[in-house]
Amino acid sequence: MRTTKSQAVKAGEPTLGQHTDTTVLSPANPSEFGPQQRKLLRRTIAGSAVGNIMEQYDFALYASAAALIFGKLFFPSFDPTVALLAAFTTQAVGFIARPLGSLVAGHIGDLHGRKRVLVAMLLIAGISTTAIGLLPTYVAIGIWAPIFLVILRFVQGFSFGGEYGGAILMVSETAPREKRGFYTGFIPASSALGGVLSTVVLFAVSLLPPETFEAWGWRIPFLLSIILVVTGLIIRLRLKETPVYKDAEVKGKTTRKPILEVIKTNPKQLLLAAGISFGFGTLNYVVLGWLLSYTAVDLKIGAGLGLIALVIGYVFYGISDWVSSAISDRVGRRPVILTGGIAYGVWAFPMFAMVDTKSPVLIVVAMAVSLTLSGMIYGPLASLISELFATKFRYSGASMGYQLGQTLGGGFSPLIATGLYAATLASWSVAIYLVIAGLITAACVFFLAETKGRDLTH
Repeated sequence: MRTTKSQAVKAGEPTLGQHTDTTVLSPANPSEFGPQQRKLLRRTIAGSAVGNIMEQYDFALYASAAALIFGKLFFPSFDPTVALLAAFTTQAVGFIARPLGSLVAGHIGDLHGRKRVLVAMLLIAGISTTAIGLLPTYVAIGIWAPIFLVILRFVQGFSFGGEYGGAILMVSETAPREKRGFYTGFIPASSALGGVLSTVVLFAVSLLPPETFEAWGWRIPFLLSIILVVTGLIIRLRLKETPVYKDAEVKGKTTRKPILEVIKTNPKQLLLAAGISFGFGTLNYVVLGWLLSYTAVDLKIGAGLGLIALVIGYVFYGISDWVSSAISDRVGRRPVILTGGIAYGVWAFPMFAMVDTKSPVLIVVAMAVSLTLSGMIYGPLASLISELFATKFRYSGASMGYQLGQTLGGGFSPLIATGLYAATLASWSVAIYLVIAGLITAACVFFLAETKGRDLTH
């Protein structure tokens, strides 16, 4: 009688419930989480985080470079405002590609496992980022320069669209149920480390003479990403598939059409997850992208102060990501995210009042508080989206929900903020935009059921 992959385990391969050196306990028994399982979990966190650091390094670096230099290098024939809009448009292209990446990676990850997808996404990200560092500018090749920039940015977005959901699932499907937020929180927190690395490197090269920075100095941070790629590959190739996915695979609980099934059976969860991500993406990328250009160009403070404030803000962001995620294990995902969304809406006007003073101290404080509130949303959101969907379409559901919102919120928020400020010449218009985004986040999480403690095997 013929057997299928889902009906039998390969000869010599231990089942999930066995205590061996290479497997973990069944995910249905989190109370038996022992030393061997903790060792595997630590390796999984490291492998997942290093790729996310790489992807966040790429995206944060591009956002900062778009705000500071890309307009001049790739769109020199435009006036400064139009050039900035054009540079932010290339940034938006990366976000447009993210749902496509999540669709492809989610489909493969739900059919064949999470690990192999993460290795592929890391390679794609590294190649595209390094290529941007080698790209000739408009002066050298004319219109082909922005065309190639857009193509490489699209590839970057595609890889990130497939990366983040898989990184979250690798940890959430390996961690014990009662501490899932604590352990999964390391992944969004690692995003802050990627942002810190990119900003520190960009700040260092920005200290070069202006003509040197414009000629070749800006390329250095993009070329250095190859170090993260090599490190990430070494770690990721040693990862093992998650016990939750292996359990579903052995029991035949997989589907050939994961994205269609998640749309059919969980449309509410998918749309509300996208709504939370939309609000968060808007809040986050106005601060990480547009605010940097606002302080440097409109307030004429200088790029150095903005980058310093961003580095300090990223530190608070990472701490808030992890602490908020850990707290959500006790009080639930919904209360923490809800508080973060409402608090950001209240904070928007005071934030701009502080920034508009041009005081370095107040600008740093404004950035730190803003990113702390963002972390209250981003940290627990990682566990929330992994707990909303069944294993057979979890990669597709979590990735699509998150990336759809990021595309509409994060991808276009710097453009919208630039347009609002150009139309009003006042920061209050952007503040109103952030208030709306915060309320959208709060409203969407309000209509979701609490997910804390859910058994991911069911």
